[in-house]
Amino acid sequence: MSSENRTGEGGAEGAPPEQLALIRASVREAKVPRAKPRTWRGAALAKELPVARVLVDKGVLHLDRYFDYAVPEELDADAQPGVRVRVRFGAGRHRVRDGRREGGGLIDGFLVERRAESDYSGPLAALAQVVSPEPVLSEELLTLARAVADRYAGSLADVLQLAVPPRSAKAEQRPSPQPLPAPRAPEPGSWTRYERGAAFLRSLGTGGAPRAVWNALPGPEWSDELARAVAATLASGRGALVVVPDGRAASRVDAALTALLGEGRHALLTADAGPEKRYRQWLAVRRGSVRAVVGTRAAMFAPVRDLGLVALWDDGDDSHSEPHAPQPHAREVLLLRAAQDRCAFLLGSRDCTVEAAQLVESGWARPLVAGREQVRRAAPLVRTVGDLDLARDEAARAARLPSLAWQTAREGLRHGPVLVQVPRRGYVPRMACAQCRAPARCRHCAGPLEARDGGALWCGWCGREESGWHCPECGSFRLRAQVVGARRTAEELGRAFPAVPVRTSGREHVLDTVPGTPALVVSTPGAEPVAEGGYAAALLLDGWAMLGRPDLRAGEDALRRWIAAASLVRPQGAGGTVVVVAEPTLRPVQALVRWDPVGHAVRELAERAELGFPPVSRMAAVSGRAEAVAAFFDAVRLPPDAEVLGPVPVPGTAPGRPRRPGAPPPGEHWERALVRVPPGSGGAMAAALKAAQAARMARGTGGGAAGAANEPVRVRIDPPDIG
Repeated sequence: MSSENRTGEGGAEGAPPEQLALIRASVREAKVPRAKPRTWRGAALAKELPVARVLVDKGVLHLDRYFDYAVPEELDADAQPGVRVRVRFGAGRHRVRDGRREGGGLIDGFLVERRAESDYSGPLAALAQVVSPEPVLSEELLTLARAVADRYAGSLADVLQLAVPPRSAKAEQRPSPQPLPAPRAPEPGSWTRYERGAAFLRSLGTGGAPRAVWNALPGPEWSDELARAVAATLASGRGALVVVPDGRAASRVDAALTALLGEGRHALLTADAGPEKRYRQWLAVRRGSVRAVVGTRAAMFAPVRDLGLVALWDDGDDSHSEPHAPQPHAREVLLLRAAQDRCAFLLGSRDCTVEAAQLVESGWARPLVAGREQVRRAAPLVRTVGDLDLARDEAARAARLPSLAWQTAREGLRHGPVLVQVPRRGYVPRMACAQCRAPARCRHCAGPLEARDGGALWCGWCGREESGWHCPECGSFRLRAQVVGARRTAEELGRAFPAVPVRTSGREHVLDTVPGTPALVVSTPGAEPVAEGGYAAALLLDGWAMLGRPDLRAGEDALRRWIAAASLVRPQGAGGTVVVVAEPTLRPVQALVRWDPVGHAVRELAERAELGFPPVSRMAAVSGRAEAVAAFFDAVRLPPDAEVLGPVPVPGTAPGRPRRPGAPPPGEHWERALVRVPPGSGGAMAAALKAAQAARMARGTGGGAAGAANEPVRVRIDPPDIG
């Protein structure tokens, strides 16, 4: 404040400061009084379309609908569909002043639509604020989000929290670059190795919408092949979206696209970029400056304009399953986008999931595979070590490393690095036939059998006790628990090869690449680094640790992880050898030896169809305290063809270990029931579960015996782990 103002303050008693007097005078002389932004009391409304339909950011099911608000005239220009707004929410019906509802707390939301009239007959509250005039929610994205919410029995607000990144004012203020012209169609390159690869690329380049399940050959060429598919789509004047499981894969596709098309034609959307940079790149896609996107799970909602291709790499990876509500899977979201936008679809992986096999089996997609001779030239030699080999092997009993694996590692170290895959610790064992190792399953629902206290067998799905089990494959009555984990692998290898450096990759420290010099690289599944020139050999230890997981996908997941590691090994013609320590007669091991993941998935799909397993059937998991789960099923109106399995106890979290997703809080005992419906009833099941959950939330939660019926339960559609 100036010295003159300070002097004026010491004048006549009660005289206001000069600046304050000027402000008050200007307010009195104003023709239209400026209302407070919190209520806009007395402010004139917009002359055209004075009603705004708003989706409030309240991710609760009983509020999963739109709410109408009045649009003040001063916000008319900025209050357009798709912008972020702030509104008052929770005002009572009787808190009305000057024709406006008042009260409630400020909450964020999206303006969905402008209307001339409201369906609500009472007075409306006014929009409190337009946070930004940037339209971030398009009609296409809103339609997709609603479809995802309905499929997974979730709320639209929760889906939009996943789809639209947090706002950065600095990023919005920066203009996006001008879009570049469409590139030339690329050459087929290594796509010629596949029987219909060149034709698939030509279809993309001419504006077609082919749908394919791609079984990629071993080696590093997959990233360049994905980049060529994106380039062909851009050449047709359309956009492309590629979703990969992690940042390492995103970096490889990013580098391949940059080498093929140059800078500025695609955006990389990963969490590593940071909030501001990621939002700036997302805005460039939303504004149409960039027509291609490569990213991790959250990029499945990227607002690519004129979408011509959606591609997903390695759909069996756990990273594609969103942990936040309503927990959608990237594969299902991209399938919805392909149907909504009528664009091309590419599901690629070195292995083949049962869901991918179902897409081909139903005729919705076509297979994109290489001939057997091409597979033999690209794949390494795979050798097995089974139980009989281990029993006769003195070295395996002493050092836990079979002689064949030791000899293969010694020979491989003469020519380059050797990869050693060790399963993660902590797998829970399940029961299997002691003679043929077939999984032990319930006679009633085909769920996995587990051994509990006292040696009794119980089903992990329906909770029934099994007293007279015998193996349907070989007739044996003997059971055994599968082998769990691997110990001191790096130390054992270090003692066996004292002159060779040992590198580890896993947990917090994951290596991206390793030199092509001789070294032992010990890695957990999914953390295998890429070796320059490929690995000379690979040892896949303790196969039973993955095959013995109490999960429906144990065999499929083990094969996927084995193939991912073996694909980093040099081809058989260059001396590449893989040794897997697992019983050679088992289906996943045979599929690895023959390098036939598609055949394994087709046979697995046929078996699941016979037993009524997903993905042929649809499942949902309902978990919570026993009283809450029972009250939930008393209230829900499931389809007539629905089957409820269980409930069974949910394993708690061991003391000192982090809480697993879906596990009960420490000290609480939960139960879980599975709901299974045949094909065609998945939508009805999701709608019924969502309605029951919304009714419970509307009533609120309580405690004690009186409030047991209102205690929260957790509902998940298509749970990844069902036993």
